[in-house]
Amino acid sequence: QVQLVESGGGLVQAGDSLRLSCAASTRTFSSHTMGWFRQATGKEREFVAYISWSGGATYYADSVKGRFTISRDNAKNTVYLQMNMLKPEDTAVYYCAANWAIESSDPRLYAYWGQGTQVTVSS
Repeated sequence: QVQLVESGGGLVQAGDSLRLSCAASTRTFSSHTMGWFRQATGKEREFVAYISWSGGATYYADSVKGRFTISRDNAKNTVYLQMNMLKPEDTAVYYCAANWAIESSDPRLYAYWGQGTQVTVSS
């Protein structure tokens, strides 16, 4: 069982930065691909970024490429999402998720999910 807890969300202005964290309660953290997804009000959940178990591979949605950076610290069982140059359209609940070493942007392939953290970007 993998428990995930996100933190770091908040209300910011356009152009600001935020760093989200996701702490995992599992001894198998370094075996998991970790992903970030988001869901805006009235919209479907969408992929943001993922990072491979080793951190050697990352992949981003086009909408965040060049602005967001995903990273992980396996010693701390934590994955991060550094979000720069935030835009109002980045407003959403952000979720971290884990799967068993499957590098994918498909949320259906992620077995474990956190509760989410709200990010609101004002214009």
